[in-house]
Amino acid sequence: MLTRRGLTQCALCASASFAAGFSATSGLILPARAEAPGAPSGIRRAILRRGEGPSPDTETVLAEALVEPNALVPRHIHPGIESGYIVEGAAILELDGAQPLPMRAGDGVLIAARRPHLLRNGDKPTRIISTYILEKGQPIAIPL
Repeated sequence: MLTRRGLTQCALCASASFAAGFSATSGLILPARAEAPGAPSGIRRAILRRGEGPSPDTETVLAEALVEPNALVPRHIHPGIESGYIVEGAAILELDGAQPLPMRAGDGVLIAARRPHLLRNGDKPTRIISTYILEKGQPIAIPL
């Protein structure tokens, strides 16, 4: 069961582990703040860091999403696990098979690989930091 603040530490730990695991020579691919292509209208996604692993067939991506007020992030999946943290703002996360989950600044969430979901933003901008462990060569998100 997803809880309000219970998963916050998981998102922070994943981000810290990601950052600690990479040095300048250990596989950083993109510089900070590279724009991620293919984000739907109403959302801007920037890749903060990208690197190989934790296994040979995966890569880890640290990204920031800025969601405009009242925007809908349409139903989609990620080809890997997402660990997210709401930095500011408020939104409702709708995971297939679960009750809508109101989220606000300070909340964290874990979303299983390929679990369909969407996000309904509130009346202010929302900023989310997420760590993805993706199948190598796959996009961050796949629309449904």
